[in-house]
Amino acid sequence: MMRRRTTLLTTCTALALALGATACGGGPVSAGGGDQALSGQTVTVAGVWSGTEQRNFQKVLDAFTEKTGAKTQFVSTGDNVSTVVGSKIEGGNAPDVVMVPQVGVLKQFAEQGWLKPLSEKTEQSVDAGFAPVWKKYGSVDGELYGLYFKAAHKSTVWYSPDALAQAGVKPPKTYDEMLKAGRTVSDSGLAAFSVAGQDGWTLTDWFENVYLSQAGPEKYDALAAHELKWTDASVVEALTTLGKLFKDEQLIAGGQKGALNTDFPGSVEKVFGPEPEAGMVYEGDFVAGVAKDQFGRAIGEDADFFPFPAVGGGKAPVVSGGDAAVVLKEGKNQKAAMALVEYLATPEAAAVWAEAGGFLSPNKNLDLASYGDDVTRATAKSLVAAGDSVRFDMSDQAPAAFGGTKGTGEWKILQDFLRDPSDPKATAAQLEAAAAKAYRG
Repeated sequence: MMRRRTTLLTTCTALALALGATACGGGPVSAGGGDQALSGQTVTVAGVWSGTEQRNFQKVLDAFTEKTGAKTQFVSTGDNVSTVVGSKIEGGNAPDVVMVPQVGVLKQFAEQGWLKPLSEKTEQSVDAGFAPVWKKYGSVDGELYGLYFKAAHKSTVWYSPDALAQAGVKPPKTYDEMLKAGRTVSDSGLAAFSVAGQDGWTLTDWFENVYLSQAGPEKYDALAAHELKWTDASVVEALTTLGKLFKDEQLIAGGQKGALNTDFPGSVEKVFGPEPEAGMVYEGDFVAGVAKDQFGRAIGEDADFFPFPAVGGGKAPVVSGGDAAVVLKEGKNQKAAMALVEYLATPEAAAVWAEAGGFLSPNKNLDLASYGDDVTRATAKSLVAAGDSVRFDMSDQAPAAFGGTKGTGEWKILQDFLRDPSDPKATAAQLEAAAAKAYRG
């Protein structure tokens, strides 16, 4: 079940460097019954992370080892988590813990009977430290199976402070103000937005932010579950709103054709690379990692963000993604696996990666001082402050055939809409036909 990563390209060191930030308060938290209680056991952990992300997560695992005595072994699955884990279960070599990057995959694992419910201790930590929405996304049929350890903030618009300053505009508060500011940037000689239309998933994120703000969280939930049809007037309205941007050649670098030939890294390069072509690029907090690591931008100085602005009379949206720790029934070290998830539920564990950089935690008990720079702190604060109004990436909740496959479903239909945004009703009808087929399947 190929699903695109919600934290794509955070393998470039994302938002921050370890600057000796203070650890979170609260004192040591015992995992698994006290120091060295699990000495001699090994926990196998599978997840999509590689490169910098894997190295930083290993620091968390090493801290768990120091606390409990249990050794850890990380196995990188690549994007195809469900297939890799399924084959390992069939082969009698199941990992103990899996870091699952999509709500849909977590649900699939639970429905196949692969998961153990998390411990009472973990559930108490979740109730005390996380907004209820995170418990909801980690639960299936009222049972908690997943602990959201790492999150992505996907409601951030990144910009070149120089480009906005030269145009004499400030970060906007509403969608209409953003388009107006974009036209002013364009008048100053630089395109307003770089749009990564070659990667269909970025277009789903554009739609989700507009829809969540304009239609509200209840309709967002209904559409995500396909309890509301994509032909609903609210969908047509959101597509119409998005179409204002897509059809304005003045606003998009290279126009529609240029956008359709630009992938995600390329869209960041057009704003923060050596030869800028645009002043702004919308995507998640992971834009910072690309701007910093590939183009040498100082985050907070020559690369900054503003929250995705409110649309119409709605509230500013907060769309998120994340990786949830689950425990497999077929794993060989149940006690140590549960102890690891109990540890990951603590602010102590989150602080380890927060200090290393490239990480956001939905745990409100994590001291914001643990993050290495002001921009990361602001992003994390926004995510936590959104509380129960946070909504998980809609396409990651959908069947892969609709929300997560290149060249088909929502990705392809929104690319066609970018190419020609003149008929939002027809696009909504195409989305509904594709969704109906995928959700039945």
